[in-house]
Amino acid sequence: MMNVCSTIIENPRLPVSLVLSENEVKAVASAEGASGDTATLPPIYPEWLGDRAFSATHGARFNYVVGEMARGIATPRMVVEAVRAGCLGFYGSAGLSLDEIERGLREIKAGLSDTQISWGANLIHTPQQPGYEADVVDLFLREGVRRVSASAYMRLSPEIVRYTALGLQPGPNGAIIRTNHVFAKVSRAEVAEQFLAPAPAAILNALVASGAISAEQAQMAARVPVAAEITAEADSGGHTDRRAAAPLFTSICAARDRIASKTGIDPDTIRIGLAGGIATPHAVAAAFSMGAAYVLTGSINQAAVESGLSLPGRQLLAKASPADVVMAPAADMFEQGVEVQVLKRGTLFAMRGKKLFQFYRSGAAFETLDPKDQAWVEDVLGEPFEAAWESTRDYIRTVNPKEAARAEADGNKRFALVARRYLFSGAQLAREGDPDRLADYQIWCGPAQGAFNEWVAGTFLEDISNRTVRQIAWNLMEGAARITRAAQLRAVGAAVPPTAFNFTPQQFAESEAA
Repeated sequence: MMNVCSTIIENPRLPVSLVLSENEVKAVASAEGASGDTATLPPIYPEWLGDRAFSATHGARFNYVVGEMARGIATPRMVVEAVRAGCLGFYGSAGLSLDEIERGLREIKAGLSDTQISWGANLIHTPQQPGYEADVVDLFLREGVRRVSASAYMRLSPEIVRYTALGLQPGPNGAIIRTNHVFAKVSRAEVAEQFLAPAPAAILNALVASGAISAEQAQMAARVPVAAEITAEADSGGHTDRRAAAPLFTSICAARDRIASKTGIDPDTIRIGLAGGIATPHAVAAAFSMGAAYVLTGSINQAAVESGLSLPGRQLLAKASPADVVMAPAADMFEQGVEVQVLKRGTLFAMRGKKLFQFYRSGAAFETLDPKDQAWVEDVLGEPFEAAWESTRDYIRTVNPKEAARAEADGNKRFALVARRYLFSGAQLAREGDPDRLADYQIWCGPAQGAFNEWVAGTFLEDISNRTVRQIAWNLMEGAARITRAAQLRAVGAAVPPTAFNFTPQQFAESEAA
């Protein structure tokens, strides 16, 4: 068999003629003409990768999501630019105050027209802050946020059910129209199943009894999944179960089919996307070939020019290799031993966080540590422990008074809260870019960032000043289309050299179509 002409793969939008003979399949551009027994492969467009119903439902050109990154790292500007590039963008509203979230939402709406609907915001489960989740849902409803990416849920909360139910309307012929869309980000089948099924009757009945939703809305919510979009989150930055993408995607698909068989819900109305490790055209093409409805990128957008991360933080990310990541204690779930994946290279954050956790796990209070360890703790905090505790106490009293009262009488709890404050501040330092606190930066990052850096090395995207979400997304989608074409040709028997599966980033004009 003869090698495929490189122009055929480099131009996936052209149809391809396959000239068939007993011994080989030869592929030629259809424009060149062909004689004898032939078959034709249609064009492949980046817009055609993934589930066309997804892009139609959410008003996007591509089945590509620029994912939320908490604490405003996915900025309003990033969301606006993602939408303008033909993608769906989520605002990183998790961890922000209500006032800041409201300002961000209004900035997004001011930057987009009423017809540009492919955007949303992050709704994070926050049981440690009673009332916060409900207040965020109320804000989203007031501001007309029609899409939320729900994260950190281990079980359904009344608030996520309320958001779904309030967006349900009766349609023709008994159909139910969904105007509030939940994208459930999950890494375990048992969590996915809760979103794939209708909301539990107990939650719906309680919401009706409280007047939060109507009886009619509860009846509709009992017939549809809580979420029609499920984002299977593989090994990613931040909170992660470090799951391998292929087994996870298979597991979530199996969960969908199990729930559908039990409930009678049409499984084809549920779209499963893939996140975590999506950083190169190979990864994008692989996700779509497995059947992903959409892909979601995260870590790689932190180094983009629209990111809320500081320039020093973005520069650190641009130097990372796939191995330059490590697990560190999570600020929001410190006492439970939950960890997040962060950048290791150039910082001491993970090492310091782990040592603080070891002290806490031993049952120590600051007062019971030996003088050497006390000095180390205060050096890390950058201030005397008592001063750190006073600032921590003032904040905790406003968000969780019971926890503050418990800490007053429990030195180990007091130590945990101060440690949580240090871990929490690491993300803020990375946003602000304090050059004197570089070692304390907390930068959520998965190995995908290193893979991206290796892919763009020596190209225009190596320079972070060129890393716009538009250029990143368009190059990933264009590359995935070409790889898909190469795989298609190989699958029908044409000779395709291994290097045909490579794609070098190219600089698209900001106004041109990818």
